[in-house]
Amino acid sequence: MRGLGRSRRAGPWLGWSAWLLAAAILTLAFALFVVRDDTLSATDRIGWFPRHLPALAFVTVGAVVVSRRPGNVIGWLCYAIGLAQILAGFGSKQAQSVLAEDPSYGPGWVVLYELGELCWVLLALLLLLFPTGRLPSRRWRPVAWAAVAVLVLAALSSPLLPGPPADGLRPNPIAIPALEGVLRLAYDTAGAFLFGVILAALVSLIARFRRATGSERQQLKWFAYGTALLLLLPATGLVGELSSQAGNLAAAAVVSSLPVTIGIAVLRYRLYDIDRLVNRTVVYGLLTVLLAGVYAGLVFALSQLLNPADHQSALAVAASTMVVAALFQPARRRIQDLVDRRFNRRRYDAARTVAAFSARLRDQIELGTLSTELLAVVDQTMQPTTASLWLRPPKETSKSHATGWDY
Repeated sequence: MRGLGRSRRAGPWLGWSAWLLAAAILTLAFALFVVRDDTLSATDRIGWFPRHLPALAFVTVGAVVVSRRPGNVIGWLCYAIGLAQILAGFGSKQAQSVLAEDPSYGPGWVVLYELGELCWVLLALLLLLFPTGRLPSRRWRPVAWAAVAVLVLAALSSPLLPGPPADGLRPNPIAIPALEGVLRLAYDTAGAFLFGVILAALVSLIARFRRATGSERQQLKWFAYGTALLLLLPATGLVGELSSQAGNLAAAAVVSSLPVTIGIAVLRYRLYDIDRLVNRTVVYGLLTVLLAGVYAGLVFALSQLLNPADHQSALAVAASTMVVAALFQPARRRIQDLVDRRFNRRRYDAARTVAAFSARLRDQIELGTLSTELLAVVDQTMQPTTASLWLRPPKETSKSHATGWDY
């Protein structure tokens, strides 16, 4: 108990000290490779920050989890993934141009960049241990040892390989040409096993979800939700065609949703809101696709009809906008009803039962019938093991006579 209390007291100090270290490294990378690059415009310098928002999100979530749940290794893994992404910036395009022009930089940048390349192994460990920080069972120990072996092999071999660490970088100044064969074999072995480790970690996550109940199942739902949001990344490319800065910011926000959902799951903050969030996401996602299709179709059809010469008409745009605005609420209700019927049948049946009881309540005044129907509604909607109804007789007050019941 004394060791546990000491760990909890040290958690906030360790978490936020590590966060300050990551922020200092990110600031150093900006000062070395962005500020010193005279070819970059002010817009490019500003656009550098959104690209590192996911890394900062992972680091921040890791610091918060470490400070609140110091015994859960998920916090440290989130922090390590974010730190690896920051270190990978030492091989970015800005770093390549600066390092190519200034050979006076020491060998430290190679080590930092290669450590940043370990991000995928750390992600596999996160998948394997999420959300409890422990393996699903003992039979997954070989996968964990394989992940650790891949991590060690890559960390020892990659920084010492001859040649440029990445395209555009100058040759590795700390390479050991005499051991190139051994180093290349270790590096290729780590790369070959990495895919299998990630695949096995995904399988373990699915197996854990199938057996999970209660809070752990909700935690896994949050992780699945954050992962599903990554499917929106292609849409950010369309935004980037209109504005590169807006596209970068949208992509960073989508990727940053994954560490945020991990933090919510581990800290169990509003854990059971995930069902409602998924429901609303599906409803408004389908609604957006439907209305966008209706809008595009109406604009095209009306433009063809009103102005066939250049297919452009302000009247067509205005009319389409009004139609879409009028369709919003009816379409939302229909889609919500469809989603509830298909994916949330219990909630749909409960809502219909309550609505039917409310309609009967307006016309029924017989207490015995109301009591029976109320218990039936509670049984159908809440499905308790037992249910009972207690009625309180009316009490006289000093000002008036009041009648009421507690259920």
